[in-house]
Amino acid sequence: MLIGEDKKPFKYRRLRVLEISFFYQVVVALAPNVPALFELHFGVPMAGAVISALNTRLDASTLALALEQLEAKLIFVDYQFTDAVLKALDLLSQKKVNPPHLVVIPECDKSSSMDHKHIASDLDYNCLLEMGRDDFRIIRPNNECDPISVNYTSGSTGKPKGVVYSHRAAYLNSLAEIFRFDMRQMPVFLWTVDMFRCNGWCLTWAMAALGGTNICLRNVSAEIIFDAVSLHKVTHFCGPPAILNTIANAPARASSQSPFPCSVNVVVAGSLPSSEILTKVEGLGFNVYHGYGMTEALGPATIRPWKPESDSTFETEQEEIRRREGLHNLLLEGVDVKDPKTMESVPNDGKTIGEVMFRGNILMSGYLKSTEITQETLKGGWFHTGDLGVRHPNGYLQMKDRAKDIIISGGEAISTLEVEAVLLGHPKVSEAAVVGQPDALLSEVPCAFVKLKEGFGASAEEIIQFCGDQLPDLMIPRTIVFGELPVNFSGKVQKFAMRETISWFGFPLLDYAAWHISTRA
Repeated sequence: MLIGEDKKPFKYRRLRVLEISFFYQVVVALAPNVPALFELHFGVPMAGAVISALNTRLDASTLALALEQLEAKLIFVDYQFTDAVLKALDLLSQKKVNPPHLVVIPECDKSSSMDHKHIASDLDYNCLLEMGRDDFRIIRPNNECDPISVNYTSGSTGKPKGVVYSHRAAYLNSLAEIFRFDMRQMPVFLWTVDMFRCNGWCLTWAMAALGGTNICLRNVSAEIIFDAVSLHKVTHFCGPPAILNTIANAPARASSQSPFPCSVNVVVAGSLPSSEILTKVEGLGFNVYHGYGMTEALGPATIRPWKPESDSTFETEQEEIRRREGLHNLLLEGVDVKDPKTMESVPNDGKTIGEVMFRGNILMSGYLKSTEITQETLKGGWFHTGDLGVRHPNGYLQMKDRAKDIIISGGEAISTLEVEAVLLGHPKVSEAAVVGQPDALLSEVPCAFVKLKEGFGASAEEIIQFCGDQLPDLMIPRTIVFGELPVNFSGKVQKFAMRETISWFGFPLLDYAAWHISTRA
């Protein structure tokens, strides 16, 4: 069942699919979490094409580049994003690239009010469905390894890549999600994770396999989450860790509806917020699970429940709870920490750092039009994540840092994640990111970019002292930069941009009117 933004169930409608004469052609979708985008995850593959759901935050130039790389023949666009798409299509025309045909997804069941004179072959989504034939026969893949979708990485390096998923990997991962997310028969899923992220972590297909109910949301807010849980008896929802902050900071009126009529499991992937936030969210009636994964692994590859420090059955130190990950899922043959040069596994001593690697059935086929990068990433039969970690004697994998982010200071490795975890524990800090600042003596020292909570003020000395009480001297940030953190269109912090702003003398090359910089001697 699909339930739209007007909270009314959509009637089951036969997915009449436009017959497409090409093979392995890409159909692009640019839409928020609306029923049409869910339907397209079935209609497009049924027509023998490959779906690529793009980030709705893409600007026109980035969108044009993606459309050109995908060689898209058809693009479905939600009515709210037609302006950006038309600009992108104009850019393609200027480059003498044939633009894709455009189909507008109107608001709810309304017909599109868009001026179609821009592109002669434009269609309305609902009208397109009516053009389908009842006797249409599904075009099945010739091989289970044929592509089903292309998903773009969020571009933490500034260079998003098209990640190709096969029918086999998507099918198996959809089944694996049922186990990893502890889904029972007829679950009710609230769409707070973007469907354009790894095809909604493959939960689009998993929910259909279970015959569950999908609550589609155009916009996410604390009030909508609490209302949906109470009204529809939501059992699961997912997303970035920021959704936990949204819940914890919910107005009293919104959160007063708990306890809920059923158990609600929340799975987040990324760096967890403070223990205070997590404890508050669990106190409101949510069961929090922490995932680790990436686009190349079709979403979260490992998931484990978060438990507070008081629970003796789990690690008692909060920083370990935040960064240790569960054992791999059923359909990953291996999750290991290896020396990338020798490909030997590192000892399970909790100290020796290596690169986290995956091998199994639920990994990407490769990067679109990037054979060299694909071969390098999958070298030795293992997917090289670019993340550094250690293995503990009890089998847990603990993330230390991204390989490109770890700081080598005086020959010692410093995890930026560990420093950030301490910074986020400061009661006045809202966001924090740490990068290496060049140093003539130690090669690199930590530099922290900090955003304070609204209405709070703090000095660099106060932040440094706070870190000094919890970290060894080598890990204490030497420079504190206050202000907004640079992020990409997905909201992911751009550490490469932060590094580019720092000179060898330790002074960020920034607009000093917008930033406050203090340096520790």
